[in-house]
Amino acid sequence: MKRLLGRFRPVRLVMSAAVVLVALSVGFTLIGPLILGHATNLVFEGWVSSRMSAGQTQEQVVAELRAAGDDTMADMVAAMVIVPGAGIDFAALGAVLLLAIGVYILASGVEWIANRMLNFGVQRVMYRLREDVERKIHALPLAHFDRMRRGDVLSRLTNDLDNLNQVLSESMGQIIRSVLTVVGVLAVMFALSWQLTLVTLLTVPLTAVVIGLIGVRSQREFTTQWKSTGVLNTRVEESISGHNLITVYGRGDSTKDAFDAENDEVFRSSFRAQLLAGLMMPAMQFIGNLVYVGIALVGALQVANGQLRLGTVQAFIQYSRQFSQPLAQLGGMAAQLQSAAACAERVFELLGYPEEPVEHARATLPDEPRGEIEFRHVAFGYSPDTPLITDLNLRAEPGTTTAIVGHTGAGKTTLVNLLMRFYEIDSGQILFDGVDTSLLTREDLRSHMGMVLQDTWLFGGTIEENIAYGKPGATRDEVIAAAETCYVDHFVRTLPQGYDTLIANDGGNLSQGERQLITIARAFLTRPTVLILDEATSSVDTRTELLLQSAMQRLRSGRTSFVIAHRLSTIRDADTILVMDHGDIVEQGAHEELLAHGGVYAELHAAQLAAGGSLDDVEA
Repeated sequence: MKRLLGRFRPVRLVMSAAVVLVALSVGFTLIGPLILGHATNLVFEGWVSSRMSAGQTQEQVVAELRAAGDDTMADMVAAMVIVPGAGIDFAALGAVLLLAIGVYILASGVEWIANRMLNFGVQRVMYRLREDVERKIHALPLAHFDRMRRGDVLSRLTNDLDNLNQVLSESMGQIIRSVLTVVGVLAVMFALSWQLTLVTLLTVPLTAVVIGLIGVRSQREFTTQWKSTGVLNTRVEESISGHNLITVYGRGDSTKDAFDAENDEVFRSSFRAQLLAGLMMPAMQFIGNLVYVGIALVGALQVANGQLRLGTVQAFIQYSRQFSQPLAQLGGMAAQLQSAAACAERVFELLGYPEEPVEHARATLPDEPRGEIEFRHVAFGYSPDTPLITDLNLRAEPGTTTAIVGHTGAGKTTLVNLLMRFYEIDSGQILFDGVDTSLLTREDLRSHMGMVLQDTWLFGGTIEENIAYGKPGATRDEVIAAAETCYVDHFVRTLPQGYDTLIANDGGNLSQGERQLITIARAFLTRPTVLILDEATSSVDTRTELLLQSAMQRLRSGRTSFVIAHRLSTIRDADTILVMDHGDIVEQGAHEELLAHGGVYAELHAAQLAAGGSLDDVEA
């Protein structure tokens, strides 16, 4: 919470002005009971005056009462302001009531302005917090997302931020007003009667006990609630994205059972949190009622003894309500604040994750890079205890195509991830045109590279926007030219809106092959110096794959290309084929050369031929 409040520093002027206005509103509100108490005195003392004989003075009436032995009534009348026989002064009463109405209207108007300013400050803070979270997501290293569940990340970006925004918007003004009201009411009550104020202050230790017993446990349950909500969101996200596989493998019942168990955990933690939080307000109201009874009893005795006027006691009862009500509100808001604290903790935990180091360009690539790539004694491991690559050496000449094959987990994708600096190498060097890539900024390095992955990614937009994603400002003619080269144009023109067709979430209204073709066209449009194809044709049919071969040859012309493939048909014309095993290059050469060698590559080739010449993936 301290860190959250620290984020209000940039809007401190607005918030300070709002606090001043809230204080002014509270001040007007505090005047109200005094005015209404005076109205009560006018009515009560006027009625008492009407019951007395005209022509007497107040002192004479008091003396007669004492002479009759009624000292209690005498003390009460002595404390009043009466005019025997005069009755109620309705003109003065009307003026006092109009003044009270005016004060309350003024208090409401000032409070409305203050709430507007507070809301502006809160929304600016949340705006910057969302910006920081968005920036953080892009600043985190790729390895971090390998360790986090997507649903939990989404929960922090949506549920936690939304709840934080709601609580701050609803509670910030109320908290400030409640605190100022408590302070102001205490000051006025002490001025009116320190005895009655002490009765009111008996609630403070009781309130502390309630918050100590209930608030701490409630905070723990809210933290559990939001954590279990993140787990449940992960389950939902996985169920939606993997719906087809769940259906195919008949795991619907087990998935539902897992969802029910996690949903039950959210229910139980939420129920416990809300149950404990719900006890706060009734407990505070009970304490307030105890104070009301105490003030009524002690105040009645002081009125009877002539120590206070009836209107003063009435005002004091109102002040006691104004004192206990903010405490009860603070107790009720404690649940919301605890929920917000739990959400803020998860958001700040995300913001606290280590980012990729801030880069400063210590070298630059030539204006027209050639695309020469060299790995020198590269070592890398996802875990320090488990090295994957120990001593990798590789050289790719400009404009050549290097294919990478091998068993699953051999390190094929790792190699290109290191080249793209998605991960940093443990030792050695990776050179781009003789420049150590660690001396380049990631943005500079990746601006000269294009990548097509096996898993397609399309966003909610038109087909044209998705193709042009890699080249901001691309014209429609450029998009169409890339689409024609990649055989996207022929199926796009069959769609009712053509290139303006909106792609559903994750491209659900297109086939897998069509989605893959669009991502390939996206890479074509960028015209990169280095091209990386990670099983880029695995989702297209055989005929389309054959058509793409000629298109990719044109794309690779004059560019350095790395092709990861299981289908050997896609890499037969590669200048160099690397066969990897456990992070090491075990074979290297052209297609015919490796077949003649009779090693691992020949075994992979023979396995595909044994499958009837199928182009499907075959793993040795």
